Amino acid sequence: MMIYLDLYEMTIEVSKVDRRKELTQQYKAMKKEGGVYQIRNIRNNKVLVVATPNLKTMNGARFQLEMGSHVNKELQADWNQYGSEAFTFEVLEVLEEKTEGYFDKKGELKKLEAKWLKELEPYGPRGYHTAPKP
Repeated sequence: MMIYLDLYEMTIEVSKVDRRKELTQQYKAMKKEGGVYQIRNIRNNKVLVVATPNLKTMNGARFQLEMGSHVNKELQADWNQYGSEAFTFEVLEVLEEKTEGYFDKKGELKKLEAKWLKELEPYGPRGYHTAPKP
């Protein structure tokens, strides 16, 4: 019985695994910057305001819209009607995290979102949010 072993292929395979591990570690080490962003329809000026612990999720929102699976049905319908060129994604404010003492990131994000919802009032013809109950 003869066993054939291709060391070159094994080296490439090990290199791929090592590179994948390296990229995974780099991703985990990256600081996730939280904050508030908006998706604005430049055709009708409607806005969706979103607070997130990781602003890179804007890319995920864009992907959902492109795939036709965004949870905000009104926004999705406008995206389908006007196309991606009618929308901008903009960071409104980056969350400043405290380095000392207790920091409630989730609570601070809610406050930031509330601030921007109050300022922009993206309800009814002005946005993609449901108006708050009085």
